Amino acid sequence: MVFHATREHIAAFAAATNDDHPVHASGDFAPPVYAVVPVFATMARTTMAVVPSELQMRILHGEQEMRYARQIAAGDELHCRAKVVGIHGRSSGAVVTTYVETTDPAGALVNEQYFSGFFRGGKLTDGHGVEAPGHQLDPSLRERDFDNEVVQSFDDDQTYRYADASGDTMPIHTDPEFAQSVGLPGIIIHGLCTMAFVSRAAVQTACPEDPFRLKRLAVRFSAPAFPGSTITTRLWKTDKGTYAFETTSQDGSVVIKDGVVQVSD
Repeated sequence: MVFHATREHIAAFAAATNDDHPVHASGDFAPPVYAVVPVFATMARTTMAVVPSELQMRILHGEQEMRYARQIAAGDELHCRAKVVGIHGRSSGAVVTTYVETTDPAGALVNEQYFSGFFRGGKLTDGHGVEAPGHQLDPSLRERDFDNEVVQSFDDDQTYRYADASGDTMPIHTDPEFAQSVGLPGIIIHGLCTMAFVSRAAVQTACPEDPFRLKRLAVRFSAPAFPGSTITTRLWKTDKGTYAFETTSQDGSVVIKDGVVQVSD
């Protein structure tokens, strides 16, 4: 798949995720999580191709990892491809792991990603292939003070704006009746929108003077966030250029766990 990144679209994505960093808001360079936009259709289609039709609407976004060779710039022509690299059974479902690669027209790497989709009710007693790289948070980190804390709030219309800018129009994010029909209390924030918010917390902590130093961002989605709610991200420095983090909602639920951010020197 070929995708053309325009200044207008990058700026719209930044606005939809409340990203006011000048290089993002201007549309000159894409926010980190914009990396999922060019690959979204390919990633979804490739993942769903190995799943029975009756399970396809029972997907939960389990994990997402992004590794950056460089940030996307306005005017980029991006070539995207994806492949399923693993399928593994869990006690209440199955996880499909998809690897996604984005390059420029000459084949130079722009970014690579791992998407883990959890399909509730899927039955698989063993596993095939590989799982996404690990990034578990060391529980002992919670026993010491965090190095930074960032508090952010979602707008009431956040999901509608994000759906328009990202192309992710799943109705659990925009249709209250549908969301309730699948057991949710109401519409929920897109996981990747939450990740976009958290990426701002990560950049603010790890490389505030130069967002282009960001090299890796990985999260595990643990619980939904809701429009109008507040989230708090706590980050612990674990090594040079590396932070572990987790994000909680205002009711104390862990929204994102096992987060990791790495930046270059």
